[in-house]
Order: sequence, then structure tokens, then C-alpha cells
Amino acid sequence: MENLEQIEEFKSSPELVAKLYANSIHKKYEAGKVILNENAHIRSIPIVIKGTLKVIRTEDDGREILLYYIKAGESCIMSFLGGLHQETSKVRAEVEEEADILFLPMDKVSLFIKEYPQWLDYIFRLYHKRFEELLEIVNAIAFKKVDDRLLSLLKKKSELTQSRIISITHEQLATELGTARVVVSRLLKQLEENGVVQLGRNRITIM
Repeated sequence: MENLEQIEEFKSSPELVAKLYANSIHKKYEAGKVILNENAHIRSIPIVIKGTLKVIRTEDDGREILLYYIKAGESCIMSFLGGLHQETSKVRAEVEEEADILFLPMDKVSLFIKEYPQWLDYIFRLYHKRFEELLEIVNAIAFKKVDDRLLSLLKKKSELTQSRIISITHEQLATELGTARVVVSRLLKQLEENGVVQLGRNRITIM
């Protein structure tokens, strides 16, 4: 995804694409940069042109859990809903891979809903996708063991980066899974013994 014209809903409306570019602020971020903090006021929504974001929720006791990824061509539906209702953010959005992002002000978000059905179709598609992903998270926490969730997360990261080598620490994996680092380290050692992964310093290779 190098430009908005490639987004399916926008192909029939060059005018909408032009308006999005004209009214958005374009920024580039390195991996690890936080673009939206919890409890922050939402003044714009991000549209990812290139790279990946991850959306994380923090509980009152400090534990965190990964909710979903935002890939190129997508936006953050949680930001959209919060900004539309003038609420503060319930999540943190962090750059997973170096990213190019357009930030569309909330007043334009609302205006384009009225003016362009393609924009509304885009929002509805993202809402449907995020809802399904959140259902998967609930299902995984309720019914799947941590080792299954860990392997699923590693595979998802591999798909996002299109690489079998994942640069990440055990602590980061534990944070995204909402569990303890010692648990992740033990499970990774078991996966390595079973020939599923190969462990290195801050690096995991899926075999």
C-alpha cells in the first residue's frame, strides 16, 4: 500500500482521495513510537499508508494486552468511535513497523461521512473486521491455552513482516499476551525443544 487509491472503497472516488490527502497531516514514525496514549483526547484519526501499528489496552493493575494490528490501508476504529463521541482514548496505539501515517482531523471525518458513501463503507468494513478480531481475542483468552496464543501471535507477526525472523523480547511478548515473562520464556523453550522455533538474543525464528 503506497497510496490511498489502492483502498478498495476509494477506487470509485478520486475526489475523496484528493480530499483525504488535502485535509490530512502526513507524518513518518520509527518503530516503538506511541502515536496515541490512553486517556488522550482524540483530535484526528490515523490512516496508515505504510507500516504497521499495534493497539494495546492497559488494565487498572498495569497489565497490558494486544487487541489488534493496523496494517497499511487501514485506520483505527477505536480512535474513530472515541473521537466521534468526543471521548478520550481507551487504548494505546504504537508503531510496530516504521510507518507513514495520514492524520485526518475529526471535523473532516464527520463531514466526509455525510458527503462520501465510500468513506462510510470504509469505516463499516474496518468496524466489522475489528469486531471479529476482538471476538477472537475474547475466545482465545477464555478457551485457549497460553502456548496456543503465543504461537498464534508469533505466526501473526511473521505474516505482518513477511519474515520468519521476529525481533522481539520475551518481555514484549508477555506484555502483548497479558501474561508473565517467565511463562513466555518457559513456553518458548518448549517450542524450541519441539523444533517449532529457534531462539536467539531478542530474536525468534519460526522453523
